[in-house]
Parts: sequence; C-alpha cells; structure tokens
Amino acid sequence: MQNQTVSILGCGWLGLPLAKALIKKGFIVKGSTTAEEHLEQLRTEGIEPYILNLSPELEGDEPAEFLESETLIVNFPPERRSDIAEYHVQQFSSLIDALQLSPVRTVLLVSSTSVYPMLNREVTEEDADSGSAGSAAGEALLLVEEMLMQERSFQTSVVRFCGLVGYDRSPANYLGRMAELSDPGQPMNLIHRDDCINIITEIIRLGQWGEVFNACSPGHPSRIDYYSKAAEIGGIELPPVNEGGEPSPFKIISSSKLEGALNYRFIHPDPLQSL
Repeated sequence: MQNQTVSILGCGWLGLPLAKALIKKGFIVKGSTTAEEHLEQLRTEGIEPYILNLSPELEGDEPAEFLESETLIVNFPPERRSDIAEYHVQQFSSLIDALQLSPVRTVLLVSSTSVYPMLNREVTEEDADSGSAGSAAGEALLLVEEMLMQERSFQTSVVRFCGLVGYDRSPANYLGRMAELSDPGQPMNLIHRDDCINIITEIIRLGQWGEVFNACSPGHPSRIDYYSKAAEIGGIELPPVNEGGEPSPFKIISSSKLEGALNYRFIHPDPLQSL
C-alpha cells in the first residue's frame, strides 16, 4: 500500500479521521471539502485539499487533478430535498463522467442500511430491492449503487453502514431532545467510527472489489437498554418510556458476509460496552 494514492470525496466526520488513518498506513491522500475554511485543517493533517461540489455537476478545484488516484472513496449522503433520488442520480452521473476520464480503477461507496425495508427479521445484502427501500434516501442510494456497480471502466465495492456512533456522536446528545422513548424493545443497529475506518481500510488492503457489504456491530441492544445505560453514564434523566400500542416494524442488520470475506473482528462488537 506504500505510496498508493487515495482520494476521499467528503472529508467530514468519517472522512477526515479515515484520511488520517490511511496516511499513517503509507497512503498519499487527497481530500475534498465544500467549505474553504476547512482547507487549512486538511492541509495540516497531511491531506492534499480540494474544494469540490456536486450541485449536481462536479465543480471546484481541479476535479481532474483530484481524481488522479488509484482509488476513490465516495463519502457524502443524498441531500434532503423533494427530488432526492433524481438529484442524487444527477450528481453521480456527473461524477461517473469524470471518473471515466480519470486513472481511478477502484471506487468504494459509503452507503447506508437505510436501503432495507423494515422486515421484522435479520436482513442481509440480498434483501435490498429497488422500490421498497426503507426511506427516500435509501432509494436514492440504491440507484447510485447500481450505477457504480454497472460501470466497467472501474470496479466498485459498496459498504452499507448502519447508525454511526463514537466520539462526539453520543446518545446522551439525543436524550435531552426526546419527548419520550418509544419502542423500548426494538433492536438497534449501530457501528462505531473506529470499525468504519478499519473496514474501509481492509477492503482496500485485501482488494475486495465488486462486492456489497453490510457493516453493523454484531450486538443489537434494545432501545431501552442502550438509552438507559447512556442516561446513567451521562447523569441524564431518561425520558418517559412509551410501552403502549403496537410495536413498530424493525430490522436486524447482519454483517456475516463482511466478517467472513475480510476475516474481520469488530473493535466494538457490543454498542453497550462502547458507550
């Protein structure tokens, strides 16, 4: 991996520490931001910084130069807007046009388990189906996943992360805004940022291209257990628990495929233990 160049489109909460981790492993890293005030931070961390936007055309600082890499990591979510799917497809059409003219040969798309409907059971990578995603954002992601996977000028792998936690993303931040705790027995699907970074790094290291992986901690605590412990640790009062009515539908994300293909062992297998 020494001297291999990776470009990260979106150096935010996940992308920035991912870039730092890759640099420690000997990668040359180019990183994009949409805000000029973040350029100096990227530069200070040893990242070659670029301002880039997909609005929906790819615009900004030398997009062709940014894409002079072996691998591109795409790390930005669909925008919340009424035409979310159509707009996200337009963004990726522009990106793919640029990729076809670049030396990039491998692409890793950071996607989400919002692509799955609530099936009241464990779900695997095979359970994603266009037209029945769990949300509008999930439907948009399914469309662009397919666009990238069908391209022949580069290989794509997709990693579908569930709820991202760790560091400043603490459940204590949400407790104060909860009027009540609904669906207390519902299982949660969470993954720590440390595992996200390690999983992406391992996919690149092992050359696991042309694949779709779920990435979710194997432990699935109930909402009541998770938020009760978070409240106890944070010294915060737990909001009233609503145990009435029909329970909401749920899903349990399985990462068995990823664990087998990467021989991966989670750093934080139990979200309760990493609070």
